[in-house]
Amino acid sequence: MQLLKDRIVKDGIVKEGNVLRVDSFLNHCMDIELFQEIGKEFRRIYEGEEITKILTIEASGIGIACIVAQYFHVPVVFAKKNRSSNLPDHVYTSQVQSFTHGTTSCIVVSKDFLKPDDRVLIIDDFLANGCALEGLAEIIQESGATLVGAGIVIEKAYQRGGQALRAKGIRVESLARIQEMSPEKGVVFA
Repeated sequence: MQLLKDRIVKDGIVKEGNVLRVDSFLNHCMDIELFQEIGKEFRRIYEGEEITKILTIEASGIGIACIVAQYFHVPVVFAKKNRSSNLPDHVYTSQVQSFTHGTTSCIVVSKDFLKPDDRVLIIDDFLANGCALEGLAEIIQESGATLVGAGIVIEKAYQRGGQALRAKGIRVESLARIQEMSPEKGVVFA
């Protein structure tokens, strides 16, 4: 998606430690017009697929998932990283390691919101090592629902996540695939 790539080049900041900051338009300050174009593109990519739910993980994926869901006319469910006291006891769980934060979280989704007859599209802002997506896929499998695929805004294609998930048979569609990046070179797309 050229609009997204142009925005990454213009406003993204590559930091040491393999970090791409896109917080000025994607995951802290959100450019809703860009999100609308992202939603339209995921709708085009998954045209003809019956999707009943969008699933994402807290927190950065929620805004994008909400806009994408408008184009599919389906609800968004997000996996919570902390089990709060107001969650029911009947939940699906998975362990997810965060590349960005270097932490492991137990993510939870209430069994009230994912059912065996659901056809689920995962939406997330980044794909690096694939841990978040694997955790969401485990929850979908545990629920008996069908994983239709994943829509990723930015994939770090030089890391193992996308390749490993595709090798497992998961359809992964990324709007911007980064081949390499460094503070000196900036971003090079695949």
